[in-house]
Amino acid sequence: MCELLGMSANVPTDICFSFSGLMQRGGRTGPHKDGWGIAFFEGKGVREFKDVDASANSEIAKFVRNYPIKSHIVVSHIRQANSGKIALENTHPFSREMWGRPWVYAHNGQLKGIKKKPLIQYCPVGTTDSEHALCYLLDQLKLDYDNRPNAKKTFFKRMHEILTQISVHGVFNVLLSDSEYLYCFCTTKLCWITRKAPFGSAQLKDDDVTINFHDETTPNDIVSVVATAPLTTNEEWNIMEPGELVVFKAGEVVAHY
Repeated sequence: MCELLGMSANVPTDICFSFSGLMQRGGRTGPHKDGWGIAFFEGKGVREFKDVDASANSEIAKFVRNYPIKSHIVVSHIRQANSGKIALENTHPFSREMWGRPWVYAHNGQLKGIKKKPLIQYCPVGTTDSEHALCYLLDQLKLDYDNRPNAKKTFFKRMHEILTQISVHGVFNVLLSDSEYLYCFCTTKLCWITRKAPFGSAQLKDDDVTINFHDETTPNDIVSVVATAPLTTNEEWNIMEPGELVVFKAGEVVAHY
């Protein structure tokens, strides 16, 4: 299985600390050595890095770890290939445009039979079941909404319904963002933590790195991090339940199904 990492914050924030832990799982402390990717939202724009090399050894991953790119929303993925060959076009996150906004998506799991689902507007570039699922999801949303919906609660509920429908095909842990919201859907493994004042220290589980967030933040900062498994050893993470959707905006939970 692959692993996911996401972030939602109320101020531009770097994810160097959390990414340092995740990248070790890509070939050093974990088996996820078949490529990795990360997307940083900057306004409506997306700065994206991908590599087919294991993240633990990737020079590009080392650059991302050491260079503090500031973002409100981040979506990242390390891959253990099951569906689709090891290739850049099969490396998460995947992105598409919908309603004039970039949608970025990463998936952990396998979806048996998902490629039998007919597609309308969106088509995969690669050969993964994950990308097909994204195309199907966006197609279904476009069928329901011609334009970006204003009724957020109704839209969140519909998003949950479609994600649940796709999840019957197998394991479907998902991070998805439209540059404003971070959608997190769980079927087996996904957890999150919100850090806000008073900030304390955190110790990575997969790397010998400790950080004191009090020295790196202001009292008004709010940052939520989502991961397949807890990245730190001394913090309490919220473990998501099967079928649960949590929606973040500016670092805080704004919807929960």
